Amino acid sequence: MGALLWPALLVLCLWPGVLPGLLAPLAGGEPPTLDTPLWRLTLVHLGLVAAATVVVVALGVPLALAVTRPGRDALRDLTGAVAGLGQTVPTFALLALAVPALGFGWPPTLLGLVLYGLTPVVGNGIAALRAVDPDALDAARGMGMTPGQTLRRIELPLARPVLLAGIRTATVYNVGTATVGAALGAGGLGEPIINGLSQQNTALVMVGAVLAALLALSLDALLGQGSRQRQ
Repeated sequence: MGALLWPALLVLCLWPGVLPGLLAPLAGGEPPTLDTPLWRLTLVHLGLVAAATVVVVALGVPLALAVTRPGRDALRDLTGAVAGLGQTVPTFALLALAVPALGFGWPPTLLGLVLYGLTPVVGNGIAALRAVDPDALDAARGMGMTPGQTLRRIELPLARPVLLAGIRTATVYNVGTATVGAALGAGGLGEPIINGLSQQNTALVMVGAVLAALLALSLDALLGQGSRQRQ
C-alpha cells in the first residue's frame, strides 16, 4: 500500500489545474500557465530516464561481471575509478562538452544520464559479486558446475539484492539529473523550471520541481517494492 502513495500523489498533481492551482499563491494568486500539458512533460521525462536506465543496465551489469572474474583485480580497480568519474564532473559541464559532438535534444542528455547512472550500478555490481560467500563458490565447483553455471545459479542470485539497489539508485538520481536536459531542448519536467527561472516565476519553477520529486519518489517506491517481491 505504501508503494502506491507517491504514484497516487503524482497522478493527482497531473490532473489538469490541480498543481497550478495549489501553487497559485506563489505567483500572486495567478496559476502558472504552461505551453505543454504536465502529463506530456512527465511522459517525456520518464522516457528519458527509462532509456538511460536500459543503457546503464546493458553496459553496467556485464562490465561488473567481466571485471570481477578471477585474475582481473587491476582491471576491476580501474573500472571502479573510471565509473566514479562520471559523478565528479558537473552536469552542465558534461552536457556542454557533449553538445558540439551530439547536438541538442536527447542525445547529449542521454549521454549525461548514462555516465551518471553507471557509477552506482557498476559500483554495487562489483561490491555484490565480490561479497559472494567463497564457501558457496567452492561448493559449486565441488559439484562440478562450470564457471557459467556458477555465475547463473550462485553468484547472480546472491548478488541480486545489492545490484538491484544500484539500479534503483541510478534511476532515482537520473530523474533529477534529467531536468538539466531541458536547457538543451530535451524537454521534460526541467522545462517549467527553466522557464520559471527566466521569468522569475516561483510557482512555475515549483511545478517542475514538485513533479520531478514525486516522479523520483514514485519510481523509488515501485522499484523498492519490486525488489522486495523478488527476494
